[in-house]
Amino acid sequence: MRFFSKKDMKYVVLFFTFFLLLLGCENQQVQKQTDGKEIEITVSAAASLTDALQEIQDNYRAENPDVTIYFNFGGSGALQQQIERGAPVDLFISASKSYIEALAQEGMIAEDEQTTLLTNELTVITTADDKTTIRNLSDLLRTEVSSIAIGIPETVPAGKYAKEALQHGNIWGEVESKMIQAKDVRQVLQYVETKNVEAGFVYKTDALSSDKVRIAYTVDPSFYTPIEYPVGVIHSSANKQEVMEFYTYLQSEEAMSIFKKYGFSAPGE
Repeated sequence: MRFFSKKDMKYVVLFFTFFLLLLGCENQQVQKQTDGKEIEITVSAAASLTDALQEIQDNYRAENPDVTIYFNFGGSGALQQQIERGAPVDLFISASKSYIEALAQEGMIAEDEQTTLLTNELTVITTADDKTTIRNLSDLLRTEVSSIAIGIPETVPAGKYAKEALQHGNIWGEVESKMIQAKDVRQVLQYVETKNVEAGFVYKTDALSSDKVRIAYTVDPSFYTPIEYPVGVIHSSANKQEVMEFYTYLQSEEAMSIFKKYGFSAPGE
């Protein structure tokens, strides 16, 4: 039997010490990779929130590098239908309370996991260089206004609010033939920007987002249902903790300052 010399034992001890240190480092690295697991959150949101939410996403990502947020923007009614059909969504921000309430009635959003996040105003816009004067809704009847873009009232809240206002002014039946319907409020904005229509109904926030249009008329708020943006957490979310953290962040002063920069208001303001 061969015995290790003292010199050999020294090298054996050093070897095993190095091996254990290396193993410890690898275990630590594996632990870091496990702790830093990438979390994905999908948010379906009204198209009018596009610019504000993209900036909020950048800020949130800087503070939470392990969380990736994907947005699905569109008309609130269409987004609600997607969620009802099983679309993998974690959070829903609507431009109308009715769509959140419908999902809550179906048990897809809990009563204590929804709140009114923002408010907005309805405006009539024209291109920035258009000289048409619109002081009230009746001015839309004039011959120089031959086409008006509006979101589909059945699925686009901005279109629903516009129809309410026109009905309140008793001119919906007279201007309906001029209406060019759009899939969401951003498409209405695009139609006006490209001069495919003379006027369009959009939120104040959308009007402020483009230097190609101007606000020709701000619709009297008493003519339509108050424009509120509720946010709700989808009950089936697989990453509930992270979703609730983002839900809370959206209501923070930091996030609200970004929303206000784009023209939104906080509830009660």
